[in-house]
Amino acid sequence: MPWWSWLIIWVVLVLALLGMLALLGYRLFVKAMATMGALGELAEKTEVLSSRFDDEAAEPAFHPAVLGPAREYAQRWEERRARNATIRHTRREARVRRGKLLVSADPSRFSHLLRKRH
Repeated sequence: MPWWSWLIIWVVLVLALLGMLALLGYRLFVKAMATMGALGELAEKTEVLSSRFDDEAAEPAFHPAVLGPAREYAQRWEERRARNATIRHTRREARVRRGKLLVSADPSRFSHLLRKRH
């Protein structure tokens, strides 16, 4: 095998290696640019969310009930119980109304559901 054939083989191998590296580098660059774009969108969304969070009222400081006046906490407890009872009663009344509507529905309106298809 003459010496120049080895030169041609190595030149082709080096050019193939450079081509492969260029292709992989380009693909890596495209993916990096897409990632940077996504990170930019994420930063914008995070900024919007943090501004909304900052606008909302901050969570009140925690005060343990053990250290506070017992009557005040007992009154709050009773108010909360009364409010929850009212909410439960309202929901129950709504369920009863819906149930009465279902029971008093005209069954002939739904006769098409009972017909068998051939």
